[in-house]
Amino acid sequence: MNEVKTASDIMRRNLVTLTPESDVMDSVARLLRDNISGAPVLGSDGGYLGVFSEKCCMNALTEPVETARDEGLHITRVREFMVSKLVTIDPEMDVFEAIDHLLSRRISGAPVVDNQGHYLGIFSEKTAMRALIAALHDQLPGTSVNQYMNLDRNRIIHEDDSLLDVAHKFQETPYRRLPVLRGERLAGQVSRRDVLRAECRLACEVVERAKQHHASDNLRRAAKPRQIGPYMDTDALTAEPSTDLLGIAQMFLNSPYRRLPIIEEGRLLGQVSRRDLLEAAAELLRPKPERRGAETLYLSFVSSTTPESFRR
Repeated sequence: MNEVKTASDIMRRNLVTLTPESDVMDSVARLLRDNISGAPVLGSDGGYLGVFSEKCCMNALTEPVETARDEGLHITRVREFMVSKLVTIDPEMDVFEAIDHLLSRRISGAPVVDNQGHYLGIFSEKTAMRALIAALHDQLPGTSVNQYMNLDRNRIIHEDDSLLDVAHKFQETPYRRLPVLRGERLAGQVSRRDVLRAECRLACEVVERAKQHHASDNLRRAAKPRQIGPYMDTDALTAEPSTDLLGIAQMFLNSPYRRLPIIEEGRLLGQVSRRDLLEAAAELLRPKPERRGAETLYLSFVSSTTPESFRR
């Protein structure tokens, strides 16, 4: 029987951390450079205070980006920054094979399309949690992706939508990616990170324009340095080191968070991401190889319904 793993077994201890006094622009650039979606914020005594996430970044950049629009700077449209070369998933793919698909490509989700390229939904780390909870709790066999994908049509955006339109949609919803459609066919995708990169470039342009002699008061005000303290998420969900995998999965399923700081007596011990959980659960759910005894033994037959990646 597998030993029950806890947060302390799978958490990452080497983390990027910030302080409330960290500069907004520097912190946004740090998250983008390190390709992470958020960082814990620690006080001067090392105590845990909250998280500065991609959503926090967008909130912090709202004034300079809206000022850029008001001052007549070019506001990009979706077609200018969307990603058109995408990893997609077939709706009939086994759900655990799809999880392995996300892990091996180091992506947090992918559009589900049929063989005509028609968009059907999104399969992500969040939707994968439902399959993991069923497998870890009830030992249920896997089923196809179409039983778990997210079908919400309100997340669909269009090529003519502006950067501000998409940023507001991300600020108002828990989604990390929005599909771009032409008719019913998938044309591309925009992630929070795509928007954040575009907003960061625009905010940098505001800062440069504000240095000019004829810059308006609005530009100068929007370009003033800001600290992350007022924008960090002080109510972000956290977990204890003793929380088991099923408990972590349920916390991720019932919240918009991708990362859980692991806290003990107010101190940050580490962090568990959805990816960390998926990797740990996938390892537990892969069949273990038969042990050979003193005489020759043959491995038992592995059902063809088990994904190839789970049989290695």
